[in-house]
Amino acid sequence: MAKLYFLGGERVVKQDSREINEVAFREAAESPRVLVFPWARASFDKTYKRRNRLVNYFVSLGADSVDFADYGATFEEICRKVGCSDLIYLTGGLTTVLLERLKSKSVDSLLRKYDKVIVGRSAGALALCKKCVVTYRRKPLVKMVTGLGLVDFGVKVHYKNSKDVELKRLSKEEKIYAIPERSALVYDHGCLSVIGDVYVFQNGEKTRVD
Repeated sequence: MAKLYFLGGERVVKQDSREINEVAFREAAESPRVLVFPWARASFDKTYKRRNRLVNYFVSLGADSVDFADYGATFEEICRKVGCSDLIYLTGGLTTVLLERLKSKSVDSLLRKYDKVIVGRSAGALALCKKCVVTYRRKPLVKMVTGLGLVDFGVKVHYKNSKDVELKRLSKEEKIYAIPERSALVYDHGCLSVIGDVYVFQNGEKTRVD
């Protein structure tokens, strides 16, 4: 199984989680070949300025190459790109859309067999989990969405303590790791470590992960 980095959120334009990404890139290879799974359609993403920004960022981190998965491609084409990569990166965006596209191309089966490094940022981190804790900026609603299930716990990204009451309630049914921006939870064959501040909600209680 791959080593997983759950990144709570990053403003790529500011590169404010650069140190975390540097660790993941070094773990993958000296000059890793990076494969990005975006949430957006390829036709939209090709003209999206964030794509070039992400490529330039990853090259500055030492990437040998940066390729993008195209959801319009065949499973065999996606499988080939996965096999040629050292690090898979799942971007932020709309969690439900990202999950729909990953599942429609059976990418979940490829990720389960992958044995290198996977970085999930924001929505990408949520997608890797058994349960995704989804919140809304302009609504108090918090709900759980079924993810790909690479790990047997839930994650809340962009964590702020204003959601603690709802997270404590949800944690009575599911263990939830709450990850603020510029922090990460690292999963390595069942062993957990943190970069920055990460909290765990379980059985209605909140504790800091050491």
